[in-house]
Amino acid sequence: MTPKRILVDLKPALDGYAGIPQESRLLFANLLRRAQSFEVEGLLQHGGAALHGGIKDTSVTGLKPEQRVMLGSKFVASFYGSGKGDFYGAIKKIVTNFLQAPILRFKLALGRRLHLGTFEGSLFEDFLWSHFFSKSLQSEQKALVTSARQRILSPSRRSMHKIGIPLVGWHHPSFPTIDTRGYDFLIAQTPFPGRVTTGSRLVVRYHDAVPVLMPHTIGDLRFHQASHFYALRDNVASGAWFACISEATRQDLLKLFPEVENRAVVIHNMVSADYFIEETTREHAKQVIWVRIHNDPKEKASIVRPSLDKDVDFPYLLMVSTLEPRKNHQLLLSAWESLKFTSMPNLKLVIVGGTGWGYKPILDRFRPWQERGELFHLSNVPAAELRVLYSHAAATICPSVAEGFDYSGIEAMGCGGLVIASDIPVHREIFKDGAAYFDPYSVDDASAQIARLLNAEGAKEADTLRGAGSGVISHFAPEKLLDQWTDFFNRAALGANPNFVSGIAE
Repeated sequence: MTPKRILVDLKPALDGYAGIPQESRLLFANLLRRAQSFEVEGLLQHGGAALHGGIKDTSVTGLKPEQRVMLGSKFVASFYGSGKGDFYGAIKKIVTNFLQAPILRFKLALGRRLHLGTFEGSLFEDFLWSHFFSKSLQSEQKALVTSARQRILSPSRRSMHKIGIPLVGWHHPSFPTIDTRGYDFLIAQTPFPGRVTTGSRLVVRYHDAVPVLMPHTIGDLRFHQASHFYALRDNVASGAWFACISEATRQDLLKLFPEVENRAVVIHNMVSADYFIEETTREHAKQVIWVRIHNDPKEKASIVRPSLDKDVDFPYLLMVSTLEPRKNHQLLLSAWESLKFTSMPNLKLVIVGGTGWGYKPILDRFRPWQERGELFHLSNVPAAELRVLYSHAAATICPSVAEGFDYSGIEAMGCGGLVIASDIPVHREIFKDGAAYFDPYSVDDASAQIARLLNAEGAKEADTLRGAGSGVISHFAPEKLLDQWTDFFNRAALGANPNFVSGIAE
C-alpha cells in the first residue's frame, strides 16, 4: 500500500508548552514513526508576521549550495524581524504586515492559490528543535523531527483569518486556497482559515469550542471568537473532517454544526512518555520550586522562595495550567485559603503556568501569599522537573470550568499522583475513576473533597484513586492512538463513514 502523504500544521507548536502546542509536537513526531503508512511533512507558519525566504518549488533545481543555505537563513531571520537599530528593517516589517490582508484579498479576487515553499530544516536543526519541538519531545527524537521535510506558508495565520471575517459592507468573505496538490491530508490543529485543493482532504484537530460557547473567558475576545467561528464554519462547508480530542468536545462541535456528525470522530490526545513513577526526594521538589519561580519584573510581589532545610515539612497542592479565567484558579485559591484558615495551616499551593489572558485578578490574589512564602507561581518548568512536582504533591488539582482534554491530570496519574478535579463532562470522560470530583462553582465542595482525601480517614480512598489512575494513562499511549489515526486515515481515503470513538470513550 502506498503511504499516505500528510501535511501537519506546526504553527501551534510555537505557542507554549502544554495543550494544543504539545499535541502538535507529539502527533507530528509519532506520525513520522509510521513511515510504512505515512509520508509526513510539517507546515510552518507564523501567527502574526509574514515569512520570507525558503525555496520555491520552481527553483529547487539549479541552486548552488550557498543559495540554498541563504534562502533558509533568510526564512529563519524572518521569524525574528529586524535587528537592533535596524530602523528601515523595522519600518519594512510594519508595512509588510499591515498590507498582508489586503494583498491576500487581491490574490483571492484573482483566483490565485497560496503556494508552499520548502525549508530545508536539516541545515537549521537548532532553530527547528528549539522553536518547535524541544518543549515536549525527548532529545532522542531530535533527529527524527528535524530531518523531516518542512513546507512554508508565507502569509501569517492572523492575516488569513482576517480576510474570512465579515466586514461592514462586505457580506461574502472567503478564505484562500492552499496549493496542497500531492498531499492526501492536511491536519490543522485549530479551525483553519484556508481550503485545500481537489484531491486533498482537510482534517481539523478540534480541541474545544470555548471561543464560541464561552467567549467571556478568552483573550482578544472579538478577534478570537470571530476567527474561530468563521474558519470553523468554512471548514464545515468545504467538507473537512474533524478529529476531536474528546467526546465532550465532539458534542460541543455538534451543538454548532450538527451536520458534521458523520465527519467527526474522537481520537484523544497523546501523552508524553516523560510522565512515570521514579524515585526522587521532597527536597528535589523544593529545589525545582526554588529555581522555577516566575519572576516578572512588572509584578509587584516580593518573591519568597521555599526553605531548602530538610527538616522543614512542605505539603503542597499542585495546579498546572495557563493563567486564564476558565481554568478556575480563583476557586482553587478560595478552597485552599479555607483549608489554611482551618484544618491545614501548613499546606502550600504551587501553581505552574504562564500568563494567558485575564490573569491580573489572579495575580492580585497570588501576591499576599507569595510574599509570605505560602504560594509559589512557577513557569518554564521542563517535563523532567514537572514529573518531580507531580510525584511529591499532596494532590494535583484540575479545577477548570471548561476543557477540551486536560493533560495535567493524566500526567499526574502517570507519576503516581492523586488527582482531584472539577466535575465537568470531559474530566469524567478522560480521568474516569482515577480522580475524585467536586463542583467547579462551589468553594465548600472543593475544600471538603481536598480535606477528606488528604486526611487520615481518606487515605484508603486516595490510594484506590492512585491505583485506578495508573491504569487510565495507558489509554493515551502513542502506539494505541496511532492505530486509531491509521484507521481514521484509511476510512477517510475511501470516503467511508469515520464515525467511531476511541476505546476509552466507548
